[in-house]
Amino acid sequence: MAYLNATKGPNAILFGTGEYTTGLTPSGQAKSDKSLGVVGLTFFDLRARGKIGDRIALVGTSAEKESKIRDHFRDNLTFTNIGSKEFEFFPKSGKNPKAYEEAIKAFTPGDVCTVFTPDDTHFEICKAALQGGLHVLVTKPMVKTLAQHKELVGIAKEKGVLLQIEVHKRFDPIYNDARQRLQTLGNFGYFTSFMSQPKMQLETFRDWAGISSDISYYLNSHHVDFHVWAMQGIAKPVSVYATASTGTAEKILGRPCEDTITLNVVWQNHSGSTGHALYTSSWTASKSDVHSQQRFFCQMETAEVTVDQAHRGYYVAEDGVGFNSCNPLFIRNKPDSMGRYVGQGCYGYITFERFVEAASAITKGSAKPSDFDTELPTGYSTLQVTAILEAGRKSLDENRVVTIIYDDQGEVDRLD
Repeated sequence: MAYLNATKGPNAILFGTGEYTTGLTPSGQAKSDKSLGVVGLTFFDLRARGKIGDRIALVGTSAEKESKIRDHFRDNLTFTNIGSKEFEFFPKSGKNPKAYEEAIKAFTPGDVCTVFTPDDTHFEICKAALQGGLHVLVTKPMVKTLAQHKELVGIAKEKGVLLQIEVHKRFDPIYNDARQRLQTLGNFGYFTSFMSQPKMQLETFRDWAGISSDISYYLNSHHVDFHVWAMQGIAKPVSVYATASTGTAEKILGRPCEDTITLNVVWQNHSGSTGHALYTSSWTASKSDVHSQQRFFCQMETAEVTVDQAHRGYYVAEDGVGFNSCNPLFIRNKPDSMGRYVGQGCYGYITFERFVEAASAITKGSAKPSDFDTELPTGYSTLQVTAILEAGRKSLDENRVVTIIYDDQGEVDRLD
């Protein structure tokens, strides 16, 4: 396998041209804290810092969107230090739902890619990218089934490339500190989390919400991943029962769609005792001081840990905007007094930077993908996450408890 960019950093393909990558939604510029996008801006800055190569490609399904993205970047990414905002675009013309194949062929093994596309497209795009020798960072959920997740892990291992989920809470200094504390507090007892987004997001997600994915895959995945990570070496999930609320999303979308989903998960401590967790997510919240409510409580054998991720004690009341609880620890879109972008220390940025650094080390031969299983949310280390999420969907569809089965080596095997 040839690595043409091993000395100057990998080039990058950004799959998906929606809100998180560009800051654009079907109705125009996003009204959330992601109005400038996260992925595109971050990679322009990584290029300016020499972390990646010169080539950045954005990949959508229609060439018509290219001009809107270029105009948006030109008009709104006005930071003085991010260098060129130039990018290649795929498809080159017309509409092509498989434009990702064209883009992969145009790049080189050892390059990196991000996948921020609808949930039901993750598997085919990730599989093609891995088979093309690319390092892959995919938004949560990686895929919707344990079988697909295990297949991608196998391809990544065969190709010797990094497969990682973008779950930025691992890089939130408060969540990261809480995880390290939880590792030393004895057996697990009880965990409860809540995460929501306002009803207006259903307009952004109209094309797929309740059709190809649900609110548990979309939001519960954050805290499920955090809890799985925090319980490494302590406990494992063994069964899942899910419940849901309905009524509001159906009125907005005109079709069946759950409003709120709760996963009730039984965990088994390695000592033999049991604990349980409730992960709840909703996309029918009312507009409030934050775009997304997100918090958790965890009871361990010797301590309790509570985190309110949405409220960091920083409030702004602005004419024409209203009252907001701000969190510049995630992403900072305000420049400094010299007009420079200064969001490099935000955990929304760091998750991409660490991925690129790890991928570069693998490409150069100074590390191997398995070296990052305990630090990063790699494909291998997040198998339990997909097992919980898929089990939740099966539980709702079949109205029963779903059991997570492990093999003789203690690895997740299948659902029953």
